[in-house]
Amino acid sequence: MKRILMVIGMCASMLNTSCDSKKEEKKEEETEFLVTNPIEKDTIVDKDYVAQIHAISHIELRALEKGYLQKIFVDEGQHVKQGQLMFEIMPMLYEAEQQKSQAEVNFADVEYKNTKALADSNIVSKNELAMAKAKLDKAKAELSLASVHLGFTKVKAPFNGIMDHFQVRLGSLVDEGDLLTTLSDNSKMWVYFNVPEAEYLDYQTRLKSNKKEVVKLMMANNQLFDHPGVVETIEADFNNETGNIAFRATFPNPKGLLRHGETGNIVITTPLKHAMMIPQKATFEVLEKKYVYVIGNDGAVHSREIKIAAELPHIFIVESGLKKDDQILLEGLRQVKENEKVHVKFLKPDAVMSKLGLYAE
Repeated sequence: MKRILMVIGMCASMLNTSCDSKKEEKKEEETEFLVTNPIEKDTIVDKDYVAQIHAISHIELRALEKGYLQKIFVDEGQHVKQGQLMFEIMPMLYEAEQQKSQAEVNFADVEYKNTKALADSNIVSKNELAMAKAKLDKAKAELSLASVHLGFTKVKAPFNGIMDHFQVRLGSLVDEGDLLTTLSDNSKMWVYFNVPEAEYLDYQTRLKSNKKEVVKLMMANNQLFDHPGVVETIEADFNNETGNIAFRATFPNPKGLLRHGETGNIVITTPLKHAMMIPQKATFEVLEKKYVYVIGNDGAVHSREIKIAAELPHIFIVESGLKKDDQILLEGLRQVKENEKVHVKFLKPDAVMSKLGLYAE
Protein backbone atom coordinates (compact mmCIF):
# COMPACT_ATOMS: atom_id res chain seq x y z
CA MET A 1 0.00 0.00 0.00
CA LYS A 2 2.82 2.38 0.88
CA ARG A 3 4.49 1.61 -2.46
CA ILE A 4 1.28 2.44 -4.33
CA LEU A 5 0.97 5.76 -2.47
CA MET A 6 4.62 6.65 -3.29
CA VAL A 7 4.05 5.95 -6.99
CA ILE A 8 0.90 8.09 -6.98
CA GLY A 9 2.83 10.92 -5.24
CA MET A 10 5.65 10.77 -7.75
CA CYS A 11 3.19 10.95 -10.64
CA ALA A 12 1.44 13.92 -9.09
CA SER A 13 4.79 15.67 -8.60
CA MET A 14 5.78 15.04 -12.19
CA LEU A 15 2.45 16.36 -13.41
CA ASN A 16 2.86 19.52 -11.36
CA THR A 17 6.40 20.01 -12.63
CA SER A 18 5.26 19.48 -16.17
CA CYS A 19 2.43 21.96 -15.72
CA ASP A 20 4.78 24.57 -14.21
CA SER A 21 7.24 24.08 -17.07
CA LYS A 22 4.50 24.52 -19.62
CA LYS A 23 3.31 27.67 -17.85
CA GLU A 24 6.86 29.14 -17.89
CA GLU A 25 7.30 28.27 -21.54
CA LYS A 26 3.96 29.82 -22.32
CA LYS A 27 4.92 32.91 -20.29
CA GLU A 28 8.23 33.23 -22.16
CA GLU A 29 6.45 32.86 -25.47
CA GLU A 30 4.01 35.58 -24.52
CA THR A 31 6.77 38.07 -23.43
CA GLU A 32 7.17 40.82 -26.02
CA PHE A 33 10.02 43.29 -26.04
CA LEU A 34 9.54 46.79 -27.40
CA VAL A 35 11.82 47.82 -30.26
CA THR A 36 12.13 50.93 -32.40
CA ASN A 37 14.34 52.53 -35.08
CA PRO A 38 16.73 55.44 -34.80
CA ILE A 39 15.21 58.66 -36.10
CA GLU A 40 16.89 61.31 -38.22
CA LYS A 41 15.92 64.94 -37.66
CA ASP A 42 17.39 68.42 -37.79
CA THR A 43 18.01 69.71 -34.30
CA ILE A 44 20.23 71.96 -32.23
CA VAL A 45 22.80 70.95 -29.65
CA ASP A 46 24.26 72.97 -26.79
CA LYS A 47 27.94 72.29 -26.14
CA ASP A 48 29.55 73.40 -22.88
CA TYR A 49 33.13 74.56 -22.40
CA VAL A 50 34.77 75.29 -19.05
CA ALA A 51 35.55 79.01 -18.93
CA GLN A 52 37.59 81.51 -16.97
CA ILE A 53 36.13 85.01 -16.52
CA HIS A 54 38.43 88.04 -16.61
CA ALA A 55 37.85 91.77 -16.35
CA ILE A 56 38.54 93.66 -19.55
CA SER A 57 41.23 95.52 -17.57
CA HIS A 58 42.78 94.10 -14.41
CA ILE A 59 45.99 95.73 -13.20
CA GLU A 60 48.25 95.93 -10.19
CA LEU A 61 48.67 99.31 -8.53
CA ARG A 62 52.22 99.69 -7.21
CA ALA A 63 54.10 102.41 -5.35
CA LEU A 64 56.26 104.57 -7.61
CA GLU A 65 58.20 106.14 -4.75
CA LYS A 66 59.61 105.04 -1.41
CA GLY A 67 58.11 106.37 1.81
CA TYR A 68 55.45 105.98 4.47
CA LEU A 69 51.86 105.46 3.35
CA GLN A 70 50.37 108.63 4.77
CA LYS A 71 46.77 108.56 3.52
CA ILE A 72 44.29 106.07 2.02
CA PHE A 73 41.31 107.76 0.35
CA VAL A 74 39.37 104.66 -0.77
CA ASP A 75 38.17 101.33 0.63
CA GLU A 76 38.32 97.73 -0.48
CA GLY A 77 35.58 96.83 -2.98
CA GLN A 78 34.85 100.48 -3.70
CA HIS A 79 34.02 101.76 -7.19
CA VAL A 80 36.45 104.48 -8.20
CA LYS A 81 36.52 106.96 -11.08
CA GLN A 82 39.39 107.61 -13.45
CA GLY A 83 41.78 110.16 -11.90
CA GLN A 84 40.41 109.70 -8.36
CA LEU A 85 43.06 109.97 -5.63
CA MET A 86 43.55 106.60 -3.91
CA PHE A 87 46.81 106.62 -1.91
CA GLU A 88 49.33 109.22 -0.82
CA ILE A 89 52.90 108.47 0.21
CA MET A 90 54.47 110.99 2.60
CA PRO A 91 55.46 113.82 0.19
CA MET A 92 57.62 116.07 2.41
CA LEU A 93 60.99 114.89 1.06
CA TYR A 94 59.85 115.28 -2.54
CA GLU A 95 58.32 118.71 -1.80
CA ALA A 96 61.73 119.78 -0.44
CA GLU A 97 63.45 118.48 -3.56
CA GLN A 98 61.01 120.45 -5.70
CA GLN A 99 61.61 123.65 -3.70
CA LYS A 100 65.36 123.20 -4.03
CA SER A 101 65.05 122.71 -7.77
CA GLN A 102 62.81 125.78 -8.04
CA ALA A 103 65.41 127.86 -6.22
CA GLU A 104 68.11 126.68 -8.61
CA VAL A 105 65.91 127.63 -11.55
CA ASN A 106 65.41 131.11 -10.09
CA PHE A 107 69.17 131.55 -9.55
CA ALA A 108 70.04 130.29 -13.03
CA ASP A 109 67.39 132.57 -14.56
CA VAL A 110 68.86 135.66 -12.84
CA GLU A 111 72.37 134.64 -13.91
CA TYR A 112 71.23 134.15 -17.50
CA LYS A 113 69.52 137.54 -17.66
CA ASN A 114 72.64 139.31 -16.32
CA THR A 115 74.87 137.49 -18.77
CA LYS A 116 72.53 138.35 -21.65
CA ALA A 117 72.65 142.03 -20.73
CA LEU A 118 76.43 141.92 -20.72
CA ALA A 119 76.49 140.01 -24.00
CA ASP A 120 74.21 142.58 -25.61
CA SER A 121 76.78 145.25 -24.61
CA ASN A 122 79.61 143.09 -26.00
CA ILE A 123 81.14 142.82 -22.53
CA VAL A 124 81.04 138.99 -22.45
CA SER A 125 81.29 136.52 -25.30
CA LYS A 126 78.41 134.62 -26.88
CA ASN A 127 79.87 131.38 -25.56
CA GLU A 128 79.52 132.60 -21.99
CA LEU A 129 75.86 133.48 -22.73
CA ALA A 130 75.30 130.01 -24.17
CA MET A 131 76.77 128.46 -21.01
CA ALA A 132 74.36 130.50 -18.85
CA LYS A 133 71.43 129.42 -21.02
CA ALA A 134 72.45 125.75 -20.72
CA LYS A 135 72.70 126.10 -16.94
CA LEU A 136 69.16 127.52 -16.83
CA ASP A 137 67.81 124.70 -19.03
CA LYS A 138 69.44 122.11 -16.79
CA ALA A 139 67.87 123.66 -13.69
CA LYS A 140 64.44 123.63 -15.35
CA ALA A 141 64.86 119.95 -16.27
CA GLU A 142 65.77 119.10 -12.69
CA LEU A 143 62.68 121.00 -11.50
CA SER A 144 60.50 118.99 -13.89
CA LEU A 145 62.03 115.75 -12.60
CA ALA A 146 61.41 116.77 -8.97
CA SER A 147 57.80 117.62 -9.83
CA VAL A 148 57.33 114.18 -11.40
CA HIS A 149 58.70 112.46 -8.27
CA LEU A 150 56.38 114.58 -6.12
CA GLY A 151 53.44 113.60 -8.35
CA PHE A 152 54.31 109.93 -7.91
CA THR A 153 53.55 110.23 -4.19
CA LYS A 154 49.86 110.50 -5.16
CA VAL A 155 48.48 107.27 -6.64
CA LYS A 156 45.38 107.89 -8.79
CA ALA A 157 42.99 105.52 -10.54
CA PRO A 158 44.00 105.08 -14.20
CA PHE A 159 40.42 104.08 -15.18
CA ASN A 160 36.96 103.48 -13.71
CA GLY A 161 36.96 100.24 -11.75
CA ILE A 162 36.58 98.28 -8.52
CA MET A 163 39.19 98.19 -5.78
CA ASP A 164 40.48 94.86 -4.56
CA HIS A 165 42.06 93.82 -1.25
CA PHE A 166 44.69 96.18 0.20
CA GLN A 167 48.18 94.73 0.37
CA VAL A 168 49.43 97.52 2.70
CA ARG A 169 47.98 99.44 5.62
CA LEU A 170 48.09 103.08 6.69
CA GLY A 171 51.54 103.96 8.02
CA SER A 172 53.32 101.13 6.20
CA LEU A 173 56.76 101.83 4.83
CA VAL A 174 56.55 101.05 1.15
CA ASP A 175 59.38 100.75 -1.31
CA GLU A 176 59.33 101.63 -4.97
CA GLY A 177 57.45 98.87 -6.82
CA ASP A 178 55.59 97.48 -3.78
CA LEU A 179 52.07 96.22 -4.54
CA LEU A 180 49.32 98.39 -3.04
CA THR A 181 46.19 96.73 -4.49
CA THR A 182 44.60 95.68 -7.79
CA LEU A 183 41.97 97.46 -9.85
CA SER A 184 39.42 95.84 -12.19
CA ASP A 185 37.35 97.38 -14.96
CA ASN A 186 34.27 95.11 -14.99
CA SER A 187 32.19 97.06 -17.51
CA LYS A 188 32.94 94.28 -19.98
CA MET A 189 34.24 90.78 -19.30
CA TRP A 190 36.58 88.61 -21.32
CA VAL A 191 35.69 84.93 -21.01
CA TYR A 192 38.33 82.42 -22.12
CA PHE A 193 37.58 78.80 -23.05
CA ASN A 194 39.40 75.99 -24.86
CA VAL A 195 38.03 74.24 -27.96
CA PRO A 196 39.28 70.88 -29.38
CA GLU A 197 40.76 70.89 -32.86
CA ALA A 198 37.86 69.07 -34.54
CA GLU A 199 35.28 71.45 -33.06
CA TYR A 200 37.44 74.44 -34.04
CA LEU A 201 37.38 73.24 -37.65
CA ASP A 202 33.60 72.77 -37.51
CA TYR A 203 33.28 76.28 -36.07
CA GLN A 204 35.34 77.83 -38.85
CA THR A 205 33.38 75.88 -41.48
CA ARG A 206 29.94 77.05 -40.36
CA LEU A 207 30.99 80.61 -39.49
CA LYS A 208 29.88 83.10 -42.11
CA SER A 209 32.26 85.88 -43.15
CA ASN A 210 32.31 88.97 -40.92
CA LYS A 211 29.78 87.42 -38.56
CA LYS A 212 30.61 86.76 -34.93
CA GLU A 213 29.38 83.69 -33.05
CA VAL A 214 26.89 84.49 -30.31
CA VAL A 215 27.41 82.46 -27.12
CA LYS A 216 25.84 82.18 -23.68
CA LEU A 217 27.42 81.97 -20.24
CA MET A 218 26.31 79.47 -17.62
CA MET A 219 27.37 80.81 -14.23
CA ALA A 220 28.55 78.77 -11.26
CA ASN A 221 25.02 78.66 -9.81
CA ASN A 222 23.78 76.93 -13.00
CA GLN A 223 21.92 80.06 -14.08
CA LEU A 224 22.37 81.63 -17.52
CA PHE A 225 23.87 85.12 -17.50
CA ASP A 226 21.32 87.68 -18.69
CA HIS A 227 23.39 89.03 -21.56
CA PRO A 228 24.77 87.02 -24.51
CA GLY A 229 28.36 87.43 -25.61
CA VAL A 230 30.25 87.18 -28.89
CA VAL A 231 33.42 85.30 -29.80
CA GLU A 232 35.87 88.01 -30.82
CA THR A 233 39.29 86.39 -30.93
CA ILE A 234 40.95 83.00 -31.33
CA GLU A 235 44.56 82.46 -30.33
CA ALA A 236 47.14 81.79 -33.03
CA ASP A 237 48.43 78.39 -31.90
CA PHE A 238 47.09 75.08 -30.62
CA ASN A 239 48.33 73.66 -27.35
CA ASN A 240 50.28 70.58 -28.43
CA GLU A 241 49.76 68.88 -25.07
CA THR A 242 45.96 69.19 -24.99
CA GLY A 243 45.10 69.61 -28.67
CA ASN A 244 42.98 72.66 -27.79
CA ILE A 245 42.96 76.26 -28.94
CA ALA A 246 41.81 79.19 -26.79
CA PHE A 247 38.77 81.30 -27.70
CA ARG A 248 37.84 84.64 -26.10
CA ALA A 249 34.26 85.86 -25.85
CA THR A 250 33.26 89.35 -24.70
CA PHE A 251 30.20 89.90 -22.49
CA PRO A 252 28.64 93.19 -21.40
CA ASN A 253 28.36 93.49 -17.63
CA PRO A 254 26.12 96.52 -16.99
CA LYS A 255 25.04 95.46 -13.49
CA GLY A 256 28.53 94.40 -12.41
CA LEU A 257 27.40 90.88 -11.56
CA LEU A 258 30.45 89.21 -13.05
CA ARG A 259 33.78 89.67 -11.30
CA HIS A 260 37.35 88.98 -12.28
CA GLY A 261 38.45 85.41 -11.52
CA GLU A 262 34.99 83.77 -11.65
CA THR A 263 34.42 80.49 -13.44
CA GLY A 264 31.54 79.22 -15.54
CA ASN A 265 30.71 77.43 -18.77
CA ILE A 266 30.40 78.86 -22.24
CA VAL A 267 27.37 77.42 -24.05
CA ILE A 268 27.52 77.30 -27.86
CA THR A 269 24.38 76.32 -29.73
CA THR A 270 25.18 74.28 -32.84
CA PRO A 271 22.67 73.25 -35.53
CA LEU A 272 22.81 69.61 -36.66
CA LYS A 273 21.36 68.38 -39.95
CA HIS A 274 19.95 64.84 -40.19
CA ALA A 275 21.08 63.95 -36.69
CA MET A 276 20.52 60.27 -35.82
CA MET A 277 18.84 60.09 -32.43
CA ILE A 278 17.94 57.27 -30.06
CA PRO A 279 16.51 57.21 -26.50
CA GLN A 280 19.15 57.13 -23.80
CA LYS A 281 17.28 54.30 -22.06
CA ALA A 282 17.95 52.05 -25.09
CA THR A 283 21.70 52.06 -24.32
CA PHE A 284 23.90 50.38 -21.76
CA GLU A 285 27.51 50.91 -20.81
CA VAL A 286 30.44 48.50 -20.55
CA LEU A 287 33.88 49.82 -19.62
CA GLU A 288 32.88 53.40 -20.47
CA LYS A 289 31.66 52.38 -23.94
CA LYS A 290 28.06 52.72 -25.07
CA TYR A 291 26.15 49.76 -26.54
CA VAL A 292 22.67 48.97 -27.84
CA TYR A 293 20.93 45.67 -28.55
CA VAL A 294 20.12 45.32 -32.25
CA ILE A 295 17.54 42.76 -33.42
CA GLY A 296 19.14 40.70 -36.17
CA ASN A 297 17.48 39.02 -39.17
CA ASP A 298 17.44 35.79 -37.14
CA GLY A 299 15.25 37.45 -34.49
CA ALA A 300 18.02 37.37 -31.90
CA VAL A 301 19.53 40.27 -29.97
CA HIS A 302 23.11 41.30 -30.71
CA SER A 303 25.04 43.95 -28.80
CA ARG A 304 26.62 46.68 -30.87
CA GLU A 305 28.97 49.49 -29.82
CA ILE A 306 27.95 53.03 -30.76
CA LYS A 307 29.69 56.39 -30.55
CA ILE A 308 27.84 59.36 -29.11
CA ALA A 309 28.21 62.73 -30.85
CA ALA A 310 26.09 64.78 -28.44
CA GLU A 311 23.51 64.52 -25.70
CA LEU A 312 20.05 66.03 -25.32
CA PRO A 313 17.54 65.50 -22.50
CA HIS A 314 16.73 61.76 -22.62
CA ILE A 315 18.31 61.52 -26.09
CA PHE A 316 21.67 60.48 -27.52
CA ILE A 317 22.79 61.71 -30.93
CA VAL A 318 24.70 58.83 -32.53
CA GLU A 319 27.87 59.53 -34.48
CA SER A 320 28.45 55.97 -35.69
CA GLY A 321 27.44 52.35 -35.11
CA LEU A 322 23.81 52.42 -36.27
CA LYS A 323 21.80 52.68 -39.48
CA LYS A 324 18.40 54.26 -39.86
CA ASP A 325 16.61 50.93 -40.43
CA ASP A 326 18.22 49.08 -37.50
CA GLN A 327 15.78 47.83 -34.89
CA ILE A 328 17.03 48.46 -31.35
CA LEU A 329 15.74 47.09 -28.09
CA LEU A 330 13.93 49.84 -26.22
CA GLU A 331 13.23 48.18 -22.86
CA GLY A 332 14.13 45.06 -20.93
CA LEU A 333 17.86 45.28 -21.65
CA ARG A 334 18.67 43.34 -18.48
CA GLN A 335 16.23 40.56 -19.29
CA VAL A 336 17.93 39.37 -22.47
CA LYS A 337 21.23 37.70 -23.30
CA GLU A 338 23.51 37.92 -26.30
CA ASN A 339 22.18 35.95 -29.31
CA GLU A 340 18.90 35.18 -27.53
CA LYS A 341 15.84 35.05 -29.77
CA VAL A 342 13.00 37.25 -28.57
CA HIS A 343 9.50 38.23 -29.57
CA VAL A 344 9.31 41.94 -30.31
CA LYS A 345 6.72 44.63 -30.75
CA PHE A 346 7.68 47.54 -32.99
CA LEU A 347 6.96 51.13 -31.94
CA LYS A 348 7.32 53.99 -34.38
CA PRO A 349 10.27 56.22 -33.43
CA ASP A 350 8.14 59.40 -33.59
CA ALA A 351 5.81 57.98 -30.96
CA VAL A 352 8.73 56.92 -28.77
CA MET A 353 10.50 60.27 -29.01
CA SER A 354 7.35 62.28 -28.32
CA LYS A 355 7.17 60.71 -24.88
CA LEU A 356 10.76 61.65 -24.06
CA GLY A 357 10.32 65.43 -24.20
CA LEU A 358 12.32 65.83 -27.40
CA TYR A 359 12.77 69.39 -28.54
CA ALA A 360 13.80 69.14 -32.15
CA GLU A 361 12.77 70.92 -35.29
